[in-house]
Amino acid sequence: MTRPVWFEPLAVDAGSPARVGRLHTPHGSLETPAFMPVGTQGTIKGLTPSMVHDAGARMILANTYHLALRPTAEVVQTLGGLHRFMNWDGPILTDSGGFQAFSLAGTSKLTEHGVKFRSHIDGRLLELTPESAVTIQETLGADVIMCLDECPALPAEKPAIASAVARTIRWAQRCKDAHTRADQSLFGIVQGASHEDLRAECAEALVAMDFDGYAIGGVSVGESREDVRKALEVTTPLLPANKPRYLMGVGRPQDIIDAVATGIDVFDCVLPTRNGRNATCLTAKGQVRMRNAIHKTDTRPIEEGCDCLACRSFSRGYIRHLFIANEMLGPILASIHNLAYLHRLTRQIREAILDGRFVPFRAETLEALGP
Repeated sequence: MTRPVWFEPLAVDAGSPARVGRLHTPHGSLETPAFMPVGTQGTIKGLTPSMVHDAGARMILANTYHLALRPTAEVVQTLGGLHRFMNWDGPILTDSGGFQAFSLAGTSKLTEHGVKFRSHIDGRLLELTPESAVTIQETLGADVIMCLDECPALPAEKPAIASAVARTIRWAQRCKDAHTRADQSLFGIVQGASHEDLRAECAEALVAMDFDGYAIGGVSVGESREDVRKALEVTTPLLPANKPRYLMGVGRPQDIIDAVATGIDVFDCVLPTRNGRNATCLTAKGQVRMRNAIHKTDTRPIEEGCDCLACRSFSRGYIRHLFIANEMLGPILASIHNLAYLHRLTRQIREAILDGRFVPFRAETLEALGP
């Protein structure tokens, strides 16, 4: 059967598992490693779709939980589906909504059937099951949809993690059985926290189900950088080389570089736009705090050599003024720059892998970025 989303491996680095590929979807292809901006409620906060595209994004993420509550999946479908609704003609991935149901809904009740929770908007009692998570995502119409999994709050004892892994595997099969749309691809999610044996158990079970791609979850909920690295090193080699590998919720440049070194292809995170709204800009030499008085009369761009709209057109002094004056253009420009920086970084990573020099590139870039 022809898969609606398929991965084309192109090259592996000479000295590491880092790889370059091409992810093909019904709404276009993108080169990997790649970063996906997060459009939680059907929009990348503060930016138009053309701004997001011009900053370098080719695929974006939208949130099932938020869209299912408001305006509802049925309204999105009536308005032409998620791509037309957002006016984004590139690939879209939707998460399952489970993480938000656990973390945002206040008191939630987990059972084998699913998770019951109260809407953070109006307090309504709702239930999300593997089957309904798939149905909602099919109604929204993304190119890639995700299985509902259990991501336990950390810290947690190993028996609790093992129970979550077992439920994640059972729910993954239910999601696969419920999946009906031939034009959408369904990804499984590997859980297991920092326990190598549980990560391996989950990965092997999901691979046996033959999903269209695989995500690694539960690595941005409080673990140390070392724990994340160990989780990736044990999990990624177990995932098929001919399928896309997606690391969920990771957007810090240092973490992206570390994950690419294990063979990860795709990332998402709110970090670039959230940091932008909070006057923090990403650069090759680390973060720049735009509210700092040192920038008051600085005529330089946020980052020398950056060709984004913010750096082409405005000085640090002006952008600082926008933040101090609470002008909305400040967060917009900072968000544009942060997205452009991450997309430039992933492009540089791809070039380094193709040239067989990712290992020294990684070392040099991490040193410049700092801890």
